[in-house]
Amino acid sequence: MGRFEGRTVLVTGGSGGMGSSHVRGYHAEGANVVIAGRDEDAGRDLAAQLGPRALSVRLDVASEDDWAAVVKDVEGHFGPVAVLVNNAGVQNPAAPIEHTELRTWEQAFSVNVTGQFLGIRAVAPSMRGGGGGTIVNIASTMAHVGTAYYAPYAASKWAVRGLTKTAALELGRDNIRVNSLHPGVVSTPLVNEPAVPGQPAIADVYSPEPFAIPRLAEPSEVTRLLLFLTSEDASFATGSEFVLDGGLLLGPALRPGAATAA
Repeated sequence: MGRFEGRTVLVTGGSGGMGSSHVRGYHAEGANVVIAGRDEDAGRDLAAQLGPRALSVRLDVASEDDWAAVVKDVEGHFGPVAVLVNNAGVQNPAAPIEHTELRTWEQAFSVNVTGQFLGIRAVAPSMRGGGGGTIVNIASTMAHVGTAYYAPYAASKWAVRGLTKTAALELGRDNIRVNSLHPGVVSTPLVNEPAVPGQPAIADVYSPEPFAIPRLAEPSEVTRLLLFLTSEDASFATGSEFVLDGGLLLGPALRPGAATAA
């Protein structure tokens, strides 16, 4: 029996690079999975591949009405939401603050912060009614440092940290755990494809070579940590930040053999 047998898991951005990996991971562990996002065709295709324990729903995470409709639909289909993965996110085109348009800033906060706030607010009553649950907000290593040219994204991910800790305090006595997961550079379309035409993709200008684990992460590696965080194996963890970055935040590592030669 899987760790999530019979439980209902809602993943926002569920048909994207990391989202689809998370959906498949939960489904393999016995969960009823809800693929929530704006790409309805991709969501329906993924649900069709997975079968009757998968449901595709249209969701603009920045819409209160969409959230209310989705939670009602999910409860009618599968029952209370047990796990929410606030995975949907957008990256901004690379630009210094002086050349960043207000609408770019607002879009980053609308999806990356407001979307997670609305998600927590919408599912909390469902989880409470089901006896508890767990929420993971997907943040980023950019939530721990400043990153030139990515002010909207970095600032929005810093905000996710405060939102996560506050929600954990408010919901803990309702048996609802809330944590954040902070991936480094993961091999997904967000990294491998340009944010806007004419700009290089992040993968084209980022090199993992200086770091302790000199490669990009695979989505499945993020999924495995996520499955742990939302399982009973992590039942004492709430309000915490889990970094998965191959040592990126540590800075450059020693060259092979350098430690023994010193």
